Amino acid sequence: MDSIRISIVQTDIVWENKQENLRLLHKKLQSLCGTTEIVVLPEMFSTGFSMQSKTLAEPNSGETITTLKLWTRQFRIAICGSYIATDNGLFYNRAFFLTPEGEESYYDKRHLFRMGREAEHFSAGTKRLILSYLEWNICLQVCYDLRFPVWSRNVNNEYDLLIYVANWPIPRRPVWDTLLRARAFENQCYVCGVNRTGTDGYHLDYNGGSKIYSAFGEEIASLPDGREGITTATLKLSTLRQFREKFPVWKDADEFHLS
Repeated sequence: MDSIRISIVQTDIVWENKQENLRLLHKKLQSLCGTTEIVVLPEMFSTGFSMQSKTLAEPNSGETITTLKLWTRQFRIAICGSYIATDNGLFYNRAFFLTPEGEESYYDKRHLFRMGREAEHFSAGTKRLILSYLEWNICLQVCYDLRFPVWSRNVNNEYDLLIYVANWPIPRRPVWDTLLRARAFENQCYVCGVNRTGTDGYHLDYNGGSKIYSAFGEEIASLPDGREGITTATLKLSTLRQFREKFPVWKDADEFHLS
């Protein structure tokens, strides 16, 4: 599948209210039915960036993922984002990629935001996720992971699209804007970053900045700051591959070995 449509959903999040966030999301997904292949939500889309892991966490078989799986089939779209998960007695900021064909992929956030005490309430993931969907290879990461380029290093073009789901506050927006684009340049891939809007339960303000970049660093989709919204972009695999062949920076990349 040479072309793929990806929709970014920049939205406010009702603090620690899963049912209301799911209700609001259902309306948004209805409007996207038949217009896109992938929908990307912010980090912890159903709760906000809450540290109440013990009271909010669910297994993959819980209400949140079960509901999303139903909607992927109903609206014929893949959905990705992150939520508060529990697994074997531990808690994770868990990213998910769910497809209408019933495939499920999960990634536990590797880099926990120590300044927000995330590591005191969640366990860090240990494995990077690269999944295949509609002939596209996709790497899925979460928020603070953006600051660590080795973790996203695209060795031998093993992925085509890099997705970051985030709750990235206004005071650090310049970092978000700069590093999203840098990841596109250095990894010769499409980069999609989705951030929330509004104010969370810790009185942190967010104004979005959700964008999609091409491997050239060209901004091909964006949403206005401080407003909820949805936009859809069409990505072309042939364009990416032609660029990689014409300007093969990846052949001279340094090797990294992560423990």
